[in-house]
Amino acid sequence: MAEAPTPPPRKPKPPMSRLLRVSLKFVDWVTDATRRADGTLNRCALSLLDPRVPAISSPRRGVASRDIVLDGALRLRARLFHPATKAAKKSTASVPVIVFFHGGGFAYLSAASAAYDAACRRIARYASAAVLSVDYRRAPEHRFPAPYDDGVAALRFLDDPMNHPAAIPLDVSRCFVAGDSAGGNIAHHVSRRYASDAASFRNVRVAGLVAIQPFFGGEERTPSELRLDGAAPIVSIDRTDWMWRAFLPPGCDRTHEAANFASPAAAAGLDSPAFPPVLLAIGGFDPLQDWQRRYGEVLKSMGKDVRVVEYPDAIHAFYVFPGFDDARDFMVRIAEFVAESPGGGSSD
Repeated sequence: MAEAPTPPPRKPKPPMSRLLRVSLKFVDWVTDATRRADGTLNRCALSLLDPRVPAISSPRRGVASRDIVLDGALRLRARLFHPATKAAKKSTASVPVIVFFHGGGFAYLSAASAAYDAACRRIARYASAAVLSVDYRRAPEHRFPAPYDDGVAALRFLDDPMNHPAAIPLDVSRCFVAGDSAGGNIAHHVSRRYASDAASFRNVRVAGLVAIQPFFGGEERTPSELRLDGAAPIVSIDRTDWMWRAFLPPGCDRTHEAANFASPAAAAGLDSPAFPPVLLAIGGFDPLQDWQRRYGEVLKSMGKDVRVVEYPDAIHAFYVFPGFDDARDFMVRIAEFVAESPGGGSSD
């Protein structure tokens, strides 16, 4: 009698509540239902499933927000969050600025998506900083290098004091660049572009880079991608393959500098003293974790200051869910990173 075949081992599941698991299944469904095989997105359906939430000028838990135009010709906008407590209103001290890029595989979500509006509000509150959340142009309508160009445009906007809101004293000499997932990728590339041309900035000095589970990749499948594909929410091989095809220039693969941080083309700016210290977050249930560890190792091998924070039970984008203890801990880590950074890198 033939032996029954051994069933394949069960893939690990991240620890979370049933309600959150169901919510994340809905997120996965929205992502899969709105992307098309021809590389386009159903933006009409997305506008219904991901409605924009308004900025709030009156303080909510000590933080107010407003929408501003960064570049009228590009129709580039951002949402500015800033401390608005009674003490902050009386104080004349300027606050550091965190230029933030949301996740979404370069194609999804916005600065006005509910999850990122709330996350940026928390970052501003914890770090006692202004957060400029850039509503960068998204793929597939706008491919590489559009979001990187938009990120540099945000730094140029801050570099001109005439653009600063009169009632919000901003210390752009203590400017941080941050983002999660695709936004972490953008934050990295904006930082190295800044470092390549730091002397052209009169006032902005980038003091740190907060790379939250940045979205990098290559043509190979890493052990974490294979192990967690289909088991972890949000990220899957099929989805990330589609996202890279939608973002990279036509005909390019993931050896391209946007995806491959170790490629020669991606090294520009990394040898500059103006490339900032890095706070890198990695989650144990994130299929992209192997790429993120390699990213940290490459930077360290170049002599860069990299502080790695690992959360073994964290899923991709864990920090936008305040119910996770790790999310609260990471907000504290961001606040410490901002407080401990004395100022931007040299512009020499």
